[in-house]
Amino acid sequence: MDMEARAHSEHPEALRLWLRLLTCTQIVEKQVRGRLRERFDTTLPRFDLMAQLERAPNGLKMNELSRRMMVTGGNVTGITDQLVTEGLVERIDVEGDRRAYRVRLTPKGRKLFNDMARQHESWIVEAFSALSEKDMATLHKLLGKVKDHANARPETAE
Repeated sequence: MDMEARAHSEHPEALRLWLRLLTCTQIVEKQVRGRLRERFDTTLPRFDLMAQLERAPNGLKMNELSRRMMVTGGNVTGITDQLVTEGLVERIDVEGDRRAYRVRLTPKGRKLFNDMARQHESWIVEAFSALSEKDMATLHKLLGKVKDHANARPETAE
């Protein structure tokens, strides 16, 4: 049962919309995960880590990677170890700090990531192909309003 199936007509429209958004996100993410596994024998977390490194040609420290990916340092270390073993990323010492190092894509890793990124983009375009350009622009604008409203409200722990 998907998230949306939990909603009933007596629930507020906002809740039903939220559940539809979650369901759509989960469906597309499941498709992307499966395709990454089938086409590239990789995982979404590995793709995400490589995407962060692609945006930082000089590499990133492990704590920065962890922060950007919003996962624990242990998760980043495990993925990094795998990618180093496969020759897709490399560790570089940080001058002046013997305990720290940066991680960056190797040329082999950059080429593989570029191939994966092109495919990923086509999968996302395909996922939204039921919408017209106008539909997508409208949805983007409306979700921007939700985002702006949520960001304008102070965070509270309830």
